[in-house]
Amino acid sequence: ALAPRCGWVLPGLEQRLAVPAVLSPAAARPYATAAKPAKKDAKRSRQEKVKEKAWPRRRPLMTKPVDDVYLTWLYRRPSYGLEQAVGMLKKFQELDFTHPKQFVYINVFLDMALQKKKKVDPFSSSVTLPHRFTDDMNKVLVFTENAQEAEVAREHGAAVVGGVELIKWILEDEIQADFYVAVPAIIPKLIPLRNKLKRKYPSTRRNSLGSDIPKMLQFFRECHEYTVEDENVIKTRIARLDMPTEHIIANLKIIIHDICTFKPSNLDPIVQRLVIRSSTSEGLLLNLDGILPQAQKVEEKEEENATDEGQQKPVQEPVST
Repeated sequence: ALAPRCGWVLPGLEQRLAVPAVLSPAAARPYATAAKPAKKDAKRSRQEKVKEKAWPRRRPLMTKPVDDVYLTWLYRRPSYGLEQAVGMLKKFQELDFTHPKQFVYINVFLDMALQKKKKVDPFSSSVTLPHRFTDDMNKVLVFTENAQEAEVAREHGAAVVGGVELIKWILEDEIQADFYVAVPAIIPKLIPLRNKLKRKYPSTRRNSLGSDIPKMLQFFRECHEYTVEDENVIKTRIARLDMPTEHIIANLKIIIHDICTFKPSNLDPIVQRLVIRSSTSEGLLLNLDGILPQAQKVEEKEEENATDEGQQKPVQEPVST
């Protein structure tokens, strides 16, 4: 069909148009075996080029802006002393004409790592603040089957008092409380509530199981509770902005010192970053110097004093009889 009409054929055209015999796969694709090594070589060459290519280094953040208007992402986030930050929050409230009795909050970012790839489990705790900032009392339920203990609990402000009959109402969410306390005699009968109450289940570790009902009620009715959220963050309010600065600082330190007890002092501090803010203000990063407890140094001093005393004490010889 490709030959001219005159009947002659171009030299070599017959060989090009001739259908070859059945070929083996290797003969039909002589390049197939060499394809894989070529791809590997191409990948290696690309990786070598990436390694040889010098990536542009990120510009280090500057410490302090010169002008009043600047790009925040080009500078390090400033940190403030605790007293200075509280003063700034009070100044923000005056300039913005916001409510003076708004709450003060802290966001605590934690380092939960322990030795050998272990971590501190998320926890919750309750503390008594030296300066209360709300008149609301927590609702406390007391488990007891003793009539005299029940009367004492009611006199000291218990919201609900009862025995085993309360289990059904609690499981059906008919009765709810902020805290649950119990006397030791009834605790074996409260096992059905363990999964329901979880962390609020009465226990000696949380000081919610004991015989001193008035003491437990006084603590849990006035205490402040905080909880670890998102595995490593605590968000809680600590005071009102119209309170004196020293009262706000005292409440903050009590909470921070309690948080630090959940990790051994010989490891890195559990508190990594601390941000304070009010209900209407921006968050201010705090300088942790002077806020975290110096427990490790105190323990070292006690050990040194103990060794000194041991060296000073004369060795007493055994008295022979």
